[in-house]
Amino acid sequence: MKHIFQKGSNENERTLLLLHGTGGTENDLLPIAPMIDPSASVLSVRGSVLENGMPRFFRRLAEGVFDEEDLLLRTKELHEFLDQASEQYGFARNRIVAVGYSNGANIAGSLLFHYKDSLHGAVLHHPMVPRRGLKLPDLSQIPVFIGAGGNDPICSPEEMSELENLLKSAGASVTVHWESHGHQLTRTEVDAAAEWYRNLFPASS
Repeated sequence: MKHIFQKGSNENERTLLLLHGTGGTENDLLPIAPMIDPSASVLSVRGSVLENGMPRFFRRLAEGVFDEEDLLLRTKELHEFLDQASEQYGFARNRIVAVGYSNGANIAGSLLFHYKDSLHGAVLHHPMVPRRGLKLPDLSQIPVFIGAGGNDPICSPEEMSELENLLKSAGASVTVHWESHGHQLTRTEVDAAAEWYRNLFPASS
């Protein structure tokens, strides 16, 4: 998978897995990483699916309608890529915190839904429910931040509440931060995610 890896200043710290939105690249979320954890390593990945020339992490059938077969395939690919990348770059596989926006948040959510211990935590900016009717793995050790828009035309408040409840039912600790800027990722939302992260993962831990 096309990606960028930047080694952090402390080998014992976490790795931020950056996952862009539709039409983005592995460069899009790089400015966010130091705002969340300036000492963390960074692994920023480009989605390998193209939709009208725009990179995505998995196919969709229509707006808000996922191609579930492709979602499963791409989630497995990303999970295995994380295994390989941790060996290649020497970072701790069990200390990856995903930071995803929109389509990137959805593939991060799919990792949580399908693979126990794939992530150490997740920041999901404007996600959707990846799949329904699925028994989730035990997420009792996983903290999740959801950045949501009360007027988001793509990810409705009802869907955010459904996702929150599904994650909580699997044992995850979920924090939801609400904005009123549609589907945009704002500085205030990133700041809220950074504060949540610092409270959970102090620099000395």
